[in-house]
Amino acid sequence: MSPATPGSYVIVGAGVFGTSTALHLIRKYPNAHITLIDRNAFDAPTKVAASWDWNKVIRSDYNDIGYTAMGLEARDVWLNDPLWSPFYHESGIYWISATGFAQQVVENFKRLGATAELYSLGVDEARKQYSGMFDNANYTGIKDVLVNKSSGWAAAKDALQKVLEAAIQLGINYVEAEVSSLEFDDRGTCTGVKTSSGRSLKASRIILSTGAFTPKLLVDSAPERTELHAGGRIIAAAVTEATSRLGDDFSSKFYNGPVCIQEVPQARGASNGAVPHLQDKMVKFWGQHILKNTQQHPSGLEFSMPPQKVDYAQWDVPESLKDDVRYANTAIFAEQGENFPMDQFRLCWEALTPSQDFIISPHPGSKNLYIATCGSFHGWKFFPIIGKYVVQMLEQTLDKSLQTKWAWDRELPSTDHNTVWPRTELRDFVKENRG
Repeated sequence: MSPATPGSYVIVGAGVFGTSTALHLIRKYPNAHITLIDRNAFDAPTKVAASWDWNKVIRSDYNDIGYTAMGLEARDVWLNDPLWSPFYHESGIYWISATGFAQQVVENFKRLGATAELYSLGVDEARKQYSGMFDNANYTGIKDVLVNKSSGWAAAKDALQKVLEAAIQLGINYVEAEVSSLEFDDRGTCTGVKTSSGRSLKASRIILSTGAFTPKLLVDSAPERTELHAGGRIIAAAVTEATSRLGDDFSSKFYNGPVCIQEVPQARGASNGAVPHLQDKMVKFWGQHILKNTQQHPSGLEFSMPPQKVDYAQWDVPESLKDDVRYANTAIFAEQGENFPMDQFRLCWEALTPSQDFIISPHPGSKNLYIATCGSFHGWKFFPIIGKYVVQMLEQTLDKSLQTKWAWDRELPSTDHNTVWPRTELRDFVKENRG
């Protein structure tokens, strides 16, 4: 691929991966024909994608030094680029973890020569941070707390909308439609997509940025071609979120303070957390349970997929999962949060891989088909830059280590001790709700 021969593209999914890819493509290849297709209108007030959200954490805090470096790259854009900076709030992050995470992050920053207000603090010292805001949090099993004042959060749905508008203004073609299947020629090469209305959209490169819908779309497209299917590479998984609209009845420190992520060992699952949202004077919480929705496909195959409703039934949250989010409030703010109201509850469906790495790769099962998805509950922060890496993948210039890390056919690790891997089914919580 070269600037003289930009080609044509159909990108399916206007979330973080798809929108960022469209923006980076049209900036680099302004004469390319780029179609971005999504089931929701570009200005829809709510969307089913994990990328649509009230707010998202922006951080560079990783055990993996590669993602640390990428996080720092993304933060620089969030901080300085006028397209992105209006949505970024460098509030700091307070990370309670029993895994030695704080010290590893500090070490990664040192190795990269990164300048940041970053500390690994003992619990007693950490409690004094942010005017004692987290003094009574659950510190069971905790030795060190990470405080990184060079992290924060972004107004997620607002940023997604603005960047999507910028890509459209630059010349991409946005199509609102439900993609029902991929299309292939007689040799098995992917030639385009078909919508639920029967419309066919053709291109020389088809890029799936379809998140939790990806496994189902691949099986829907060719049930008999197992080489196309996601198998154990991708699972559709969900966490529960809720907003707590505090308004002027509570101290502004809660909605104008730091992000808090808590990984206290519990039987219920992975982390829980709280993200401030200054403009709306609210806090978003998420719960620890990560769940799946295993269903039988008409082909007879069974795998996890979002609920079949048009909106993924994302607002139909069982009471026990609402309690999981309420637990996050209790574990983080203790008695300070006793009177916090909880209003909107949402199941956020995401594509998760066993290693929590993305898939940014040609699909080896079909020529001209590419995968750029699997945020694995941490991809949103890379919104400003992830499209650059997708373009590099398309150009075959992506760093070899990243080719291996994000490959479709990479070796899959065991999930036996993976606390993020979903162990419970949505139907189990629905049954609990029914009593």
